[in-house]
Amino acid sequence: MVLGLLTLAFAGLAAAFLTDSWGYPAPRPQIPLVDKALLDPATVRRSYRDLIKAKEDLSDFDCYGCHEKGHPPPLRYDENHKLIVPTEHSDVVMGHGTHGRNNNCFNCHNENNLTTLQPRDGRELRLEDSTELCGSCHGPTYRDWDSGAHGRINGYWNTKLGPAVKKDCVNCHNPHSPRFPGRKPLPGPHPLRAPGVSEPTAETTSH
Repeated sequence: MVLGLLTLAFAGLAAAFLTDSWGYPAPRPQIPLVDKALLDPATVRRSYRDLIKAKEDLSDFDCYGCHEKGHPPPLRYDENHKLIVPTEHSDVVMGHGTHGRNNNCFNCHNENNLTTLQPRDGRELRLEDSTELCGSCHGPTYRDWDSGAHGRINGYWNTKLGPAVKKDCVNCHNPHSPRFPGRKPLPGPHPLRAPGVSEPTAETTSH
């Protein structure tokens, strides 16, 4: 009886090996690829500096193509003292600050020279130097940007491999409505193991 049972057991094992009944461990699920759009190094907006570098058409920034030099364009307000944006600039939505006191074009634009910007210290800045204009009011944020704690840096952390380029404020913020909308975050690191498999501990890896 014992020999018969052993014979049946070994026959069953042989059949299992030949037919690969228990097979191999289930294949691990494929690692989903990260959406390439999340890896795009391009900023959400293009600055005037970017347009110059790309040799784009800058005619939209030619203020004196419409306005007369030496005659600052008049600003009009409604009964609630809200700026009335001219139809020629209907794409501009004034929303710089929640207090409503920054609804004056000439807080930033130089009314005596529309091709320049005017920070709080009275200097004239080129349009491509708008980040300095932002810093004249937003000092702490500007210092964070200057140290690399705020904003976007493209390029290389190791500058021996290539340049690290700080992007301008307007590469992310619309200067007229600077509140930055939320963005989809990058996914967390993949554990590279099947669901339900725990991380090996010191006890299980020690000899």
